[in-house]
Amino acid sequence: MKLNLPSKTLSGNTLILLVSLVIVAGGNLTFFSNVLKTYSLGGMGIVYFGSLAIVLTAITALLFSLVCFGRLTKPILVVFLLLSSLAAYFMDSYGVVINEEMLRNAIETNAAESFDLLTGKLVLYFVLLGVLPAFVVSRFRLKPRGFGAAFRARAIFVVVLVGVIGALIAASGPFYASFLREHKSLRSYANPTYFTYSSVRLVQGASAATGGTQTVAVLGEDARIPETDQDRELIFLVVGETARADHFSLNGYERDTNPRLREAKAVSFPNVWSCGTSTAVSVPCMFSMGGMDKFDVKTAGLKENLLDVLRHAGVNVLWLENNSDSKGVAIRSDYRNFKSRDLNPVCDEECRDEGMLVGLQDYIDSHPKGDIVVVMHQMGNHGPAYFKRYPPAFEKFTPACKSNDLSQCSNEEIRNAYDNAILYTDHFLGKAIDVLKHNDDKFETALLYLSDHGESLGENGIYLHGLPRAVAPEAQIHIPAVMWTGKGFAHEIDEQGLQKKRLERFTHDSVPHTVLGLMEIQTKVYRPELDILKGLRKHE
Repeated sequence: MKLNLPSKTLSGNTLILLVSLVIVAGGNLTFFSNVLKTYSLGGMGIVYFGSLAIVLTAITALLFSLVCFGRLTKPILVVFLLLSSLAAYFMDSYGVVINEEMLRNAIETNAAESFDLLTGKLVLYFVLLGVLPAFVVSRFRLKPRGFGAAFRARAIFVVVLVGVIGALIAASGPFYASFLREHKSLRSYANPTYFTYSSVRLVQGASAATGGTQTVAVLGEDARIPETDQDRELIFLVVGETARADHFSLNGYERDTNPRLREAKAVSFPNVWSCGTSTAVSVPCMFSMGGMDKFDVKTAGLKENLLDVLRHAGVNVLWLENNSDSKGVAIRSDYRNFKSRDLNPVCDEECRDEGMLVGLQDYIDSHPKGDIVVVMHQMGNHGPAYFKRYPPAFEKFTPACKSNDLSQCSNEEIRNAYDNAILYTDHFLGKAIDVLKHNDDKFETALLYLSDHGESLGENGIYLHGLPRAVAPEAQIHIPAVMWTGKGFAHEIDEQGLQKKRLERFTHDSVPHTVLGLMEIQTKVYRPELDILKGLRKHE
């Protein structure tokens, strides 16, 4: 059936106002839901709620007024409608915030991960809130006006919008004072204003990071291994994906999700916290030498990191990738991508993490001199398609959610699929430890595992990850961390002291300095206060 809507003539200002109303009414369910959780509708509440809806509409129209001119008006409004529909879907479905970090994640997400996010519900949102309104907008004809008349009309429109915003805020001063000062996080859900603001910030940050002559600052050029260290070290540093501390049985979780690690007598650190809530932030942060307080993802690539310090000391460094990429960390290191079936021999529905271990012994044997550090970046528990993250043999907890649309599954089914993926990570780590044990007579061996961030599994209606760290729930930043040491290190580390110290609070900041300490590397950038094992080595 042919849809043949009549063409109407409207002024640009009227069209802007209509589109603003559509986006505010249809694309802000999460925003208004969070407002209602914070403020009661009783008494003056309904008045404040209505006032806020009008203010958000006016602010949206004001935003469009600043970017929509002449023939560009309709194309720009169409783009905003389409993007706002996608933002609405992700906020409504997962409770996420479309901030700089989330946008950076979206840009860096590969095709396979993007496909995992494609659901029927997303298509429905895109069509009903994006495509159909965009089609209607395309049918309108803009009233022709000369430049002077158009400028005057737009100026009056802007003055009216500013006046409405000011009048409403002044009339409900105490409410807006509370809204703007005490509940700042609510603004993060405003669609499309917040994702527009975040996009501008992202572009500004990228421009600042790439503008001018960029020289990478050298760090740890003085790094060296002392002559007294006659033993070779072989360290596996495993970067997990989207695992949460409270789903590791080593940390007291009621389900046995860590049988291999328990059998290997690995030591768990139950009080470890991530630098960020996304891979794009946490991975470069955990390898940075300055710590999370000084970390800036926009300029992280302009400084060398742990891998560079290791190379300055003469260590053989290898990065094995089964996620999206190293986020710039391994740009100067030996790098191998196991997302490809050409290199990863363990692939079924997707290429598995344990494929990174195939051929690893050949690499070790081909380096007869020097210490070796191998970084393995897992696919781990990357959501929402948790059921894809493990082979069928690891479906221990049932029924498991078999959809990438989490709204189609119960929280228990989501939890089951998630825990099955944790169980597979345990299997992978167990096999990595087996490789280390095989080399225990030639090296001092150790494995250090930390997840990049955690994951929300429906608590308080929030799923996935990526909320601003300041307001992120514990599930997104409380991460599992595990250490296993071979017999060479076992003789050097005070086991009783380690059992006490493991309960202390640590963050990603400890990763580079613990690795440097394990390898006895001397350098000015080493910070002993961040080394988890400082004071526990018997030779210190």
